[in-house]
Amino acid sequence: MTPLAVALAVLAGLAGSVQVAVMGRFGGRIGVFEALSFSTAVQLGFSFLILVAARGGLGGLTSAFKTPAWMWIGGLMGFTVVTAITFAQPRIGATAVIGILIAGQLVMGAVIDRFGLFGVDQIGISPARAAGILLLGIGAALSLVR
Repeated sequence: MTPLAVALAVLAGLAGSVQVAVMGRFGGRIGVFEALSFSTAVQLGFSFLILVAARGGLGGLTSAFKTPAWMWIGGLMGFTVVTAITFAQPRIGATAVIGILIAGQLVMGAVIDRFGLFGVDQIGISPARAAGILLLGIGAALSLVR
C-alpha cells in the first residue's frame, strides 16, 4: 500500500463531497449545463497549467490520439458524473447523491475487477466484498429517507 495513493484517494473523496454540494448550488444559480460547461473549462485550465509546469510542455498529450478511442471514455464518465451530481443534489440532497454515487462506484468497481474489464487485473468477489457492497447499497437507499 502506498501512503501517497491512500492520501490522494482520501483527498479525492473529500473533494468529491464538496463538489457535489457546490455544483448543485452552482447549477441552481446558473443552470445545470452552464455550470457543467464552466466547471469543465476551469478543470481544463488547471490541468493544462499543471501539465505544462510538470512536463515543461505538452508532454505525452499528443499521444492520446494514438491510443484506442475506448480509452477516452474517462472524459465521458467525468462529464456524466458532474452532470448527474449538478442535477441531483438540489433534488435529493448531498448525502443521498454521495451515498448513491459511492454505491454505484463500488458495484461497477466489483464488476470491473471480477471480469478484468479495461485491462485491469481480475479480482474475485469474496463474500466479505459482496457483503460490503450490499451494505453500502442499503446505506445509499436509506440516505434517501429524510
